[in-house]
Amino acid sequence: MAHLSRYFSLICVGLLTILLGIGIHVPGHAASPPGKETAPSKSGTEHVILFVLEGFGQESLKGGTMPILSKLIKTGSTTWSARGVKPALRLPTMASLVTGMPVEKHGITWNFFEFSRGYPRSPSLFDYLDLSGGRDSAIFYMDESLYQLAKPEPYTDYQLCGALRPECGSQKLVAYIQQYLQKATSGSGYGHAIPALPHLLVVHLPEAGRAGVAHGWNSKEYQEALRTVDGAMKSVLDLFKEYSLVDRTAVVVTALSGKGIDPGADAPKTDSPVVPWIVSGTGIKQGHLIRQPVSIIDTGATVMKLLKLETHTEWESKAVEEIFQTTAATPTARPRKKR
Repeated sequence: MAHLSRYFSLICVGLLTILLGIGIHVPGHAASPPGKETAPSKSGTEHVILFVLEGFGQESLKGGTMPILSKLIKTGSTTWSARGVKPALRLPTMASLVTGMPVEKHGITWNFFEFSRGYPRSPSLFDYLDLSGGRDSAIFYMDESLYQLAKPEPYTDYQLCGALRPECGSQKLVAYIQQYLQKATSGSGYGHAIPALPHLLVVHLPEAGRAGVAHGWNSKEYQEALRTVDGAMKSVLDLFKEYSLVDRTAVVVTALSGKGIDPGADAPKTDSPVVPWIVSGTGIKQGHLIRQPVSIIDTGATVMKLLKLETHTEWESKAVEEIFQTTAATPTARPRKKR
């Protein structure tokens, strides 16, 4: 009955969303306040793609199952031991990722959507992008529990799907992203008149973790799910190539859980897992193994730095400075002495 109650709540909020137009989007529906044009970024990076995986670790690359991710690792900076959070569950971990705060500060300890709890009060990465000249975010989640984080924002659009929409696998999610980008550049916008492609695109791809939990971490189903996730990442990157954005885009890859962990379990997790954390793009060190301590909480501040935006002091999130290329300072020319 508890599961039925949760699903009934999800259906109710979906209907309320469509009727009230508060900015959460489900496939086929759109409702958001009007947008406005923004100034272009002053840095080489104008767009960030954040891929959030599940059930993934360094050993998942064995056998050549993920060639796209392997390429991102070669062309970027990587750590395989970024700290997760406690409890090691999907909703609390994603909340820490987007708010830049540990669980004890953002307060989300449960792992399912509960309408009565409302949205988190803590400011999120999307809030800060919204306040930084109206930079657009597009978020594609694949689990209903993450409705809890779909707080209405003037420049943020959400697409959510999962168990209530079993046809919504990674390929379907990529199709939604393609439709989103087409509408965002059509002049009419997607939901509201988005004047440009999103500065931040968040893509949640949990299929490998789900396959590992259901079929075993050494199963052929898990290996196939890794290939599916890698193929979805390739499709999204190909879309950015189609729009000639590759040279202005940074790619961040992390995971809500490592291999062998079920972030959707009902039982509380006491240990903080270690997860991969990878950044690739213009201005990022290539083939670099990150030595400084990294937490999944640091993702938000690093995205802000990539987009040349300020990190806000109330965050515990800190940019991972080590990944950025440094250029030698040009010597200052000394004035010639008068004769």
